[in-house]
Amino acid sequence: MKNQKGQGLVEYLLIIGLVAVVVIVAVTAFSGQITAAFNWLSTWLAATF
Repeated sequence: MKNQKGQGLVEYLLIIGLVAVVVIVAVTAFSGQITAAFNWLSTWLAATF
């Protein structure tokens, strides 16, 4: 039973690590678009308020 708990923990950590890698790759790939969106939003907020 103890080995199964350890195995489950390792599996969860591997999934979390994989999700983190995917998020980092996506943010890196779309960094230009993300920056442009935040710039547009800040400009819109400054003009609105």
